[in-house]
Amino acid sequence: MSASLFSIPSDEPLAARMRPQSLDEFVGQEHLIAPGKILRTIIEGDRIPSMIFWGPPGVGKTTLASIIARKTQAAFINFSAVTSGIKEIRDIMKQADANKNFGERTIVFVDEIHRFNKAQQDAFLPFVEKGSIILIGATTENPSFEINGALLSRCKVFVLKALSVDDVVKLLKRALKVLGVKFFADDEILKAIAIFTNGDARAALSLLEMAAMNSSEDSEGKIVISKEILEQCTSKKSLLYDKNGEEHYNLISALHKSMRNSDPDAAVYWLARMLEAGEDPLYIARRVVRFASEDVGLAEPNALAMAVAAYQACHFIGMPECSVHLTQAVIHMSIAPKSNALDVAYNTARKDALESIAEPVPLNIRNAPTKLMKELDYGKGYKFAHDFENKIADMQCLPDALKDREYYQPTEQGSEAHYKKRLEQIKKWKEELRSRDLDS
Repeated sequence: MSASLFSIPSDEPLAARMRPQSLDEFVGQEHLIAPGKILRTIIEGDRIPSMIFWGPPGVGKTTLASIIARKTQAAFINFSAVTSGIKEIRDIMKQADANKNFGERTIVFVDEIHRFNKAQQDAFLPFVEKGSIILIGATTENPSFEINGALLSRCKVFVLKALSVDDVVKLLKRALKVLGVKFFADDEILKAIAIFTNGDARAALSLLEMAAMNSSEDSEGKIVISKEILEQCTSKKSLLYDKNGEEHYNLISALHKSMRNSDPDAAVYWLARMLEAGEDPLYIARRVVRFASEDVGLAEPNALAMAVAAYQACHFIGMPECSVHLTQAVIHMSIAPKSNALDVAYNTARKDALESIAEPVPLNIRNAPTKLMKELDYGKGYKFAHDFENKIADMQCLPDALKDREYYQPTEQGSEAHYKKRLEQIKKWKEELRSRDLDS
C-alpha cells in the first residue's frame, strides 16, 4: 500500500484534514457501514471484492476508498479517470500481474470511473476476470448507463445516499474543533450550512472554512461565524430557510395557491424564493406533478406530461440549470384552465370505498377462470363492449348499493368541456340501450 496516497498535510483544506481515518469516524451511510452491515464486514475482514460506489458528490465514496487503503494488506493503487488513459491502465495492469506472481493482491481505485470511455473500461475487464486486480470505482452517475455491462456484472454496486442534515451538522461540529478553539458557530448556522449544501460533506466543510476565514475576532478574541458572513460567502439571501420547518410549508403553499389562482408572476416569485434558498428542485417538481392532476386535470391533459418532463429534467441536470424547466412548468400550470374534478372524484369514491369495503363485486364483471367459478355464475351476464354499437354496453359495474353513484363531474373548463360532452353522450347511449332492453 502506498503511504502517500491519502496523506493529509496540515495546510490542506479543511475537507481533506477532516477525512476519516477509520469506519468509526465515518459519518453517514449507516445502511452500509453500521456494525454488522455488509460493507463494514468486508472492509474489516479485508475481503474486498470488485465494487462500485455510486452516489452524489461529497457523501464518502473516496473516503471509503482511503479507509480501505489503510485497512487492506493488498497493494493499493489510486487512479484518476480524468488524467489517465489506456497506456497508464496497461502499465498498472503489468504491475498488478507482477504482484499476483508474488502472491500479492492489487486493489485499483478509479475515481469518476464514468469518465472512462468504453475502450478504457474494456482494458480493465480481462484483469478483473482473471483476478489480477480488485477494481473499486466511484461514480456520481448511474452505473447501469455509464459502465460497461460486462465490467458491471463483475462488480458489487453499493449505493451511497446524500447525508442528512443531522449528519452534516455532526461533521461540522467536529470541524470547528479542528479549526481551533477560538472559532464558534451556533446550531442554527451549522444547520443552515447543512441545508444549503444538500448532503454534500465536502461542500459543507469548504463553506464552513470559507466563512471562518472571513470572520473577524470580537473583543474577547473569539471568531463567531454569523449569518451575514455566511450569506456573503454563498451570495445568497434567506440562507436560514428551513426545508423541514414552517417556512418550507408556507412557501410551497404559496406556490401551489398562486398556480391555482392562475397568477404566473406570483408563482414564479415563490418558485425563485424556494430555489434560491436551497430547496431541492425535485421536491418542487413532485409538487407540480401533483398539481397537474389535482388542479388542472382533464381541463388540460398535457399539463401532466409537462410536469413529469420537468421532473425528469431536474433529475438529469440539477440546479441551477433546471430552474428554467421548473419555470416553464409552473407558468404552464398557472395559465392552464383549471379543474379539480379528478381530485373530487377520487375523494368521493374513496369515502364510499371505505364505508362499503365489504360490498361484493357484481357477478357479471368477475373473472371465471375455473369450472367451479362458472357454475357459481362468475362472469354470467358480462357484455363485451367491443361487440356493441359505439363500443358501449348497458352493464352495471358498480356494486348494487352504489349503482347510481356519479363520482366524476366534469367542468366546462378547457379540454374538460369535451370530456363532459363525451360523458353525456355515453350516458345517453346507455339509457337508450336500457330502454331497448325494457321494450324487448
